Amino acid sequence: MKRITTFFSLLLAVSALADDRVFEMRIYTAGEGKLAALNSRFRDHTCKLFEKHGITNVGYWVPLDKKDGRLIYVVSYPSRTAREKSWKGFMADPKWKKVFAESRKDGPLVLKVESRFLNTTDYSPAIKPVKAKGGRVFELRTYTTASGRLKNLHARFRDHTCKIFESHDMTNVAYWVPMDKKQGADNTLVYLISHQSREQAKKNWRGFIGDPAWKKAQAASEADGKILAKRPQSVFMKSVDYSLIK
Repeated sequence: MKRITTFFSLLLAVSALADDRVFEMRIYTAGEGKLAALNSRFRDHTCKLFEKHGITNVGYWVPLDKKDGRLIYVVSYPSRTAREKSWKGFMADPKWKKVFAESRKDGPLVLKVESRFLNTTDYSPAIKPVKAKGGRVFELRTYTTASGRLKNLHARFRDHTCKIFESHDMTNVAYWVPMDKKQGADNTLVYLISHQSREQAKKNWRGFIGDPAWKKAQAASEADGKILAKRPQSVFMKSVDYSLIK
């Protein structure tokens, strides 16, 4: 009886560690020459107002490609209901209205907003503020699977890929799946890893792809057919100075 009780206690402890937050990845496309002003608005005002209204800042990045005028960021909430309440309060906040109006005197800062709600996978590392020594480069990758093959992709990452990444100096940062079917809940994995530099990333990927352990895992996972429906999407990014993850 004591062993059974201990076993279930361990299960409860593991469950309690699961990250059940709702994450939202938001991508803002800034107007030409407006990205610096957009970052200033977040740095000086928006992030603080987010926290005031129960929106947790997770991480903020910009693509390394200087022609890509986007700000990519992730925030979190206890639930979707809490999210709606927080955003309603934020949008109605007099301080935000003032900041927003002042920032648009020379034209709007943002031309396009994209949003995707995400849940963490069971194999994602804990997503928390981390500052790596010497800085690092982040890589945001999106995988789209063939019909019914997302579970196979999860199994491959859970049992093999994440460990092999680490053996080739790739740091696992976060793994998510979309919450909404129309945004890929059935066939999409979105994840974030980091490298010491862009040049190091090339070496890391060469080592990973040539690793016998990866080749074996890939072959076994695709014995009954390909998992991915198309080539993965990848964006190399750097964290902005006000990001909690660097």
